[in-house]
Amino acid sequence: MNFRKLVLTTATAAAMTLSAAAVQAKDIVDTAMGAGSFGTLVAAVKAAGLVDTLKGDGPFTVFAPTDEAFKALPAGTVEDLLKPENKDKLVQVLTYHVIPGKVMSSDIAGKMMSVKTVEGSEVKIDATSGVTINEAKVTQADVAADNGVIHVIDKVILPGS
Repeated sequence: MNFRKLVLTTATAAAMTLSAAAVQAKDIVDTAMGAGSFGTLVAAVKAAGLVDTLKGDGPFTVFAPTDEAFKALPAGTVEDLLKPENKDKLVQVLTYHVIPGKVMSSDIAGKMMSVKTVEGSEVKIDATSGVTINEAKVTQADVAADNGVIHVIDKVILPGS
């Protein structure tokens, strides 16, 4: 191998290593944090101790309420859920927004179904005209993350409602 090829090969390998290091994985939590409209959700995930879980291998499908969706809850609801003594209730509410596996909108298009959540209850999904989860409308579907997918919803869904 001549000197020129050696330099070119070494430079190419170095550039590939640097670009691979620059590309960081974005899991569900990092994706939500980067979006800028899920501050309340991220705070709740942290308070519930679910960060490591949602940064895990997954895959997960998360129905993510926006900050506006949380604001639409009755006054004091979010503050009450974030209290340490209500951690179990907060975990229940948050895991009701998660289903195991990666479900893209194309996987359910035109279908109606009930799906078991990580919380243990079922949500009703209607994808026959747009997509709704219980009474929440999906406003943005298929936000990809390395360990699953986020579907943005316009309401907080609650178990038993």
